[in-house]
Amino acid sequence: MFGEGVFETVHLRPGGPWLLDEHLARLARSAALLDLPAPAGLDAARTAAADPEGALRIVCTRNAPPSITTAEVTARTVAERRHGIRVVTADAGVSIHRPSWSLTTAKTTSYAANLAAKRWAAAHGADDMLWFSVEGYALEAPTASLVWLTGERLCTVPPSEAAILPGITAAHLLARAPEVSLSTAERLITRDELRAADAIWLASSLRGLAEVVELDGQRRARSPWTGRLLTLLGFSAADPEQAG
Repeated sequence: MFGEGVFETVHLRPGGPWLLDEHLARLARSAALLDLPAPAGLDAARTAAADPEGALRIVCTRNAPPSITTAEVTARTVAERRHGIRVVTADAGVSIHRPSWSLTTAKTTSYAANLAAKRWAAAHGADDMLWFSVEGYALEAPTASLVWLTGERLCTVPPSEAAILPGITAAHLLARAPEVSLSTAERLITRDELRAADAIWLASSLRGLAEVVELDGQRRARSPWTGRLLTLLGFSAADPEQAG
């Protein structure tokens, strides 16, 4: 009733849950921030699989056993991965300097504000929203992390510096980026700097990467890197425009 719970959504593949250990580690960190018992009884999560893909959701709440469920990946999620998304930016009304009790680095079940943000974006002709701090720095999307490319450097927002949820997909992508000859960095970025980036993506477990093809009403050229990075993450890049 009070939203005192934590959850993770994991991409299911034929070989099993993708990056499950990383998700379970973040689940445990989130639980600790809410003073919840360490998640236990999650062995069933390791045996789940889907062909071609699915979603595994693990929910832990106070005084209740964990819930483990599976579902299909929606057609909209697949379409956003393949064709890109329109994004609007908005001030979150928060600072990157948060009090010690803040739960912004935890993945909690209190997602009403996140979903309200996505509805606001839809009402303004966009698919998603990107939040900015009162200092003018990009934070994250309601259900995704920000990743961008400038030259040959792939970047994301530093979770500890911006006081945001650590993105598992974004971290995994940056760890593997040297395999395709990209350098990496974690740094803060302003709106103007982001608009000047060569490519922008939102990264999450089910979408993998969704390229931002429109930012605040301004169309952006498709990046040849989208297909390569999706392949690096183990997602299909079937569309010709992503095959570069």
